[in-house]
Amino acid sequence: MLAIGIDPGTAICGFGLVEMVGNKLTPIHYGAVFTDKDMLPELRLKKIYDELSVLLDEYRPDVMSVEQLFFNRNVTTAISVGQARGVALLTAANRGIQITEFTPMQIKQAVVGYGGANKEQVTFMVQKLLNIRTKPKPDDVADALAVAICGLHTAATRRWQELK
Repeated sequence: MLAIGIDPGTAICGFGLVEMVGNKLTPIHYGAVFTDKDMLPELRLKKIYDELSVLLDEYRPDVMSVEQLFFNRNVTTAISVGQARGVALLTAANRGIQITEFTPMQIKQAVVGYGGANKEQVTFMVQKLLNIRTKPKPDDVADALAVAICGLHTAATRRWQELK
């Protein structure tokens, strides 16, 4: 199964494609879509849509896993993250790709084993689980890989439960 994890944002939208065969996780491709702060908001969203479209068309993942929006004190940031999330969800929906959403706590639990883990712990475990030697940068990329891992673990657990 191939999953793409998305860490949404309008300035930096992290993505990570991870494949799971049996219980082996393999990173396929990861990076980020960067937009310039001087771009019009609609053009930033279009750039995210266009670049995610290319990724989805090229790799054809089975599932897109996205971090759920949690309450943010900065309303402007929350709105722009919500817009980027919407673009990612639309990009997947247009291609008939299954979508799963997870809270930050669920992602940390799946990757680290502790829902209160910090960013460094999540990045460390992403590197270990995917056998990546260098720290994925920016942090949004490591977060997107963690989201993909969470999606794959959840799908594997569901399949296992269905077999019982």
